[in-house]
Amino acid sequence: MKKTFKKRAASLLGFSHKESRRDAIFIAVTGLLTVLLLTLPTGFEGSAIASNALRARVRVAEVNNEKLKIIGPVRQGEQQLEVEILSGRFKGQVYSTSNNLMGKMELDKVFMKGDIALAVLNLTEDGAVAHAQIIDHYRTGKTLFLCALFIAVMVIVMGWMGIKILITFVFSAAALIRILYPMILRGWDPIAGSLIIVTIITALVMFLVGGLSRRALVGFLGAVGGVAFSSLLAFVFTGWFKIHGAVRPFTETLLFSGYGHLNLAHLFIAGIFIAASGAMMDLAMDVAAAMDEINKQQPAITRFALMRSGFTVARQAAGTMSTTLLLAYSAEYTAMIMTFIAQGVPLENVINMVWVSSEVVHTLVGCFGLLLVAPLTVFFGGMILKR
Repeated sequence: MKKTFKKRAASLLGFSHKESRRDAIFIAVTGLLTVLLLTLPTGFEGSAIASNALRARVRVAEVNNEKLKIIGPVRQGEQQLEVEILSGRFKGQVYSTSNNLMGKMELDKVFMKGDIALAVLNLTEDGAVAHAQIIDHYRTGKTLFLCALFIAVMVIVMGWMGIKILITFVFSAAALIRILYPMILRGWDPIAGSLIIVTIITALVMFLVGGLSRRALVGFLGAVGGVAFSSLLAFVFTGWFKIHGAVRPFTETLLFSGYGHLNLAHLFIAGIFIAASGAMMDLAMDVAAAMDEINKQQPAITRFALMRSGFTVARQAAGTMSTTLLLAYSAEYTAMIMTFIAQGVPLENVINMVWVSSEVVHTLVGCFGLLLVAPLTVFFGGMILKR
């Protein structure tokens, strides 16, 4: 009776008992791989922290703003602070420090009495605190709470699929942070390295979410084909538009930090297809799943009819997904666009600015790749699903 129940449960989920067992093993293996990836050292740990320094959580006990100049929304000058250490071996001790404001709202942080902040304690040779340097507001606890809430809601709402999605989510982030970015810093070409990592992420996502099936294989081939075309288009149009790549925050900081060997144009190109790869996976899986379901419900359907039905689904999905990309990318530069509108800058001037041109290339190349995913997935679906 127990075996019968398992078979019925697997049937309701859309696969056989053998497939469900194989799927569970694959999930366990990828989960273990994700944990190992999270613990993988990048080789850059602690490179920005001196050996005679400690991090600690502090409370702002007193604030003196006498040396602070306020001009409209901008604050410039210096805050004199008294901070009480809340963690570590110096817990309970109070030290004086300062918070310098440069008049740049995106970089400056302003503290008030009672605020909890993160500080770096610089130590003397005998182990005493020489200086407490305040870094920013303390957000570790809030970040962990938000992550825990996200995980709980995902598992409650999505069930078993939520666990799969969580694994792919964590694996993707870990693959970028633990493998791709450190290797680019060490000299990897950003385009080649990103293509390899995105292909691995796409494979894991497709076969974890779609199971070890032909449906997942179709989605994988369609998504990877779209990513490859996007990388080619990004390379061509980035050179044609003469975009140097230094259009992203902290790019120059990276160069001046000892990584002048980085090819910023290639880094920009890699960012284009990495950003669009998620939408491509989504579209490819939607089309593959629709074609697989049509084939199961209508076994007598011809290959051509199956591909025609798949392309009908693909056109509908690609239309909304392209708009999604446009809205997602343009939202990042809302303030810049509003500034141009407020100042009455002519449209031709705006179009020829490198910041705007880079976003045009970024958005349209991503949409081009998305449009190419549809016919590729339909083609592979017709060839693989209808054998």
